[in-house]
Amino acid sequence: MPESNEERAARYAALDEKSPTMSVDAYRSRSRRSVLTGAAGAVAGLLGWRWLQARPDADNIPDVLRLGHEANERLWRGLFREGQLAPTFDRSASSMLRVNGRRGGIENEIDLAAWSMTVLDNSGAELGIHDMDSIRTLPKQEITVEHKCVEGWSHIVTWGGVRFSDFVEANYPQMAAAPTEFVSLITPDKGYYVGLEWDAMMHPQTLLCYELQGEPLEQLHGAPLRLVTPLKYGIKQIKRIGSIAFANDQPADYWAERGYDWYAAL
Repeated sequence: MPESNEERAARYAALDEKSPTMSVDAYRSRSRRSVLTGAAGAVAGLLGWRWLQARPDADNIPDVLRLGHEANERLWRGLFREGQLAPTFDRSASSMLRVNGRRGGIENEIDLAAWSMTVLDNSGAELGIHDMDSIRTLPKQEITVEHKCVEGWSHIVTWGGVRFSDFVEANYPQMAAAPTEFVSLITPDKGYYVGLEWDAMMHPQTLLCYELQGEPLEQLHGAPLRLVTPLKYGIKQIKRIGSIAFANDQPADYWAERGYDWYAAL
C-alpha cells in the first residue's frame, strides 16, 4: 500500500532526529578556527615572500632559488645516462603542435632560400657555413615524442630532421674526437640564445629539425631549421638556428638569465 503523506512526513522527522547536528557554539568555534588558520597562512606567506625578496640576487633571482636550480642540475646530471632514450610513441598518437610564443628570432618572416647557419669553434673562429641542401644530405630521422613546456602542458608530436651527432661527425670530426663541454645556439637576429651540455646535444634523439608532422616547418615553428630534444623543456629547443658554437665555458641562455633553470632537464 502506498505510503501516505502523513507517514512520509513522520519518517523524515524520525531521520532528522537521528542525524547529528552541530550546535551554534560549535559552528562558531569551527568558523573562528578556519578564519584564524587562513589568516595565519596568509601572514606566513607574506613574511616568506618578503624574506625571499630580501635575499641577495644570484643571476637575477634570489640566491636560494638559484641554489635550488643548481641542486636540480646536479641531480639530473647524476641521473643522465648516454644510452637512455626518452619515451617514444606511435605516429598516430601525434598531432600538430600549437605555436607557443613568438619570441626568439621568429618575430619576423625571413627569406628561407637565403638562410644559412654558421658554425664556430670555441675561440669564435668560423668553421663552416651550411644551407638546407647540405643539411638534407645527411640521413633523415623521424621521432614521435612528448614536447613539454615549463608552463605545465605537453603534446605528442612527430619531428623530422638529422641527428646533431650525425651533423658533427660528418662535418666536424675533429670536434667529435675532442669534444667541448657545451654547445651554444643563437638565432639569426641574435635575439634568442640557448646553451646545452655536449652530452645532451650528442644524444641520438637530439635533432636539427626541419619537419613537423611530416611537413616542412612553418616560420612560426622555426623554419627552416630548429633544435629538438626530448631531454629538455621547450625553452631549450631554439627555433630558427642562425649559428652554432662549440664552447668550453657555460654559454649564455635567454631564459636562464630571466630566472629559469639553465639545465632544464626532463
